Amino acid sequence: MKQLTRSAALIAATGVVLGLALPAGAADGGAKRAEALKWTECEGEGLDPRQRCATVSVPMDYSEPHGRKIDLVISRIPSENPAARRGALLMIPGGPGGDSLSHPSDEGQKMPQEVRDAYDLIGFTPRGNAPSTAVSCDLETSDLAFSKLRPWPAADGSVTENMITAQRMSDACAENGGELIRHISTKNEARDIDRIRAALGERKLSAWGVSYGTYVASAYVDMFPHRTDRIVMDSNDHPDPVHAERAWLAAFEQGVEDVFPEFAKWASRPGNPDRVARTPQEVRSRFLELADRLDREPLPWPGANPPVLNGTELRQAMLTAFYDPDDFPSLARLIRAAEKGTVPPAPPSPPEELLQNYTAVGAGTICNDAAWPSDPAVYQKDVTESRAKYPLTAGMPRNAMLCAAWPFPPKEAPVTVSDRGPSNILLIQNERDVATPLSGALKLREALGRRAVMVVNDSTGHDAYLINGTPCGDGLVSRFLATGERPKKDVYCD
Repeated sequence: MKQLTRSAALIAATGVVLGLALPAGAADGGAKRAEALKWTECEGEGLDPRQRCATVSVPMDYSEPHGRKIDLVISRIPSENPAARRGALLMIPGGPGGDSLSHPSDEGQKMPQEVRDAYDLIGFTPRGNAPSTAVSCDLETSDLAFSKLRPWPAADGSVTENMITAQRMSDACAENGGELIRHISTKNEARDIDRIRAALGERKLSAWGVSYGTYVASAYVDMFPHRTDRIVMDSNDHPDPVHAERAWLAAFEQGVEDVFPEFAKWASRPGNPDRVARTPQEVRSRFLELADRLDREPLPWPGANPPVLNGTELRQAMLTAFYDPDDFPSLARLIRAAEKGTVPPAPPSPPEELLQNYTAVGAGTICNDAAWPSDPAVYQKDVTESRAKYPLTAGMPRNAMLCAAWPFPPKEAPVTVSDRGPSNILLIQNERDVATPLSGALKLREALGRRAVMVVNDSTGHDAYLINGTPCGDGLVSRFLATGERPKKDVYCD
């Protein structure tokens, strides 16, 4: 472990955050209020038998707090040592569109004992996600393809079809999403989290936000700074991921460039049964050549959506595999097979109902958070520039999602991330992350200023803490959650 000095964008934070003398919920009789929640058995398989679920009612529209209510389903595994209990740790999921309802049973049980002793582990399904009050756009099945949800342009770089798709999908959301889809946003999720805190009877709330969950956590610490206890942000979003520059999507440009060299080194290693080429440089050139060939001569791919392997589907398979190095072999096998003119079986797809729900929540969040340009010329110019500079992603990160045709203007200004508020945030970040690259995480670190300390892992993959990080980084996060102790300055873990 050494002090992080690689970038001037990292602002060293001084001091150590120490735990308060009282548990976070002790000052106002929190435990008594929490009993008002009706905890029942959670639905689902493979859950820890200790996990229980309850429902919290919140306003659909916070500007009309006494109007229509919607339900949020939450889950809890209580502290394993009540004498050591500090409070509640909310697990904020990524996405947008993900949920953390099962996380107390899975991710939570990877935490060391002292963390599980200190907290009730809390999961939830954000507004719009089933089994909370759910929303769906009822999209055409073909529009649920990952290569449609990520807006890959045509083989020649044209965005014309993307604009048609955006209009069709946004029309479906407007027609089928009901009133709720207009009230799905990052700020409303932050408000919902504070209602969950209150329902749990906690004066303050600790949280572990992952990926898009770091943007939600950023909103929460800005909107409710004095309701926060210990906050961990893991795999960090650019602090302005959905504003005019569309930085959330654009992050894939750099993310792929950060991860591809690691894949290329692995895929050219002697003795690797899935070896693609003799050198890392050859891996890259062969991938680009294969994608170009498949754009011109696609292969049938039964069971896939769409049922062809073209250049776009190969690039999407690359993007998916780069989230976790454990998935490198599947990409290598696809490349090797496609070069021979064959295709391995298509990976199983999630149930359509789940994809419909996930997509609708994601669309509502991204499109309601901030306005996107509607002029095709804006996207065509950006895509052309991106294709020239970042050939691996072929212009996708600057293209038009369905937000380009979204019929509802944003109801409020985007999230603000600032350095005002308690210094109680620890950021954990992998150096090579396809979805939330270090370059964007450094922007969040800069925006938070003295409020945060950052730990960067010499590691590859999305989700840093306890999954794709380092023992050094895991230890620092666990210590912070259990004791409140942070590094005095930003740290690099190798």
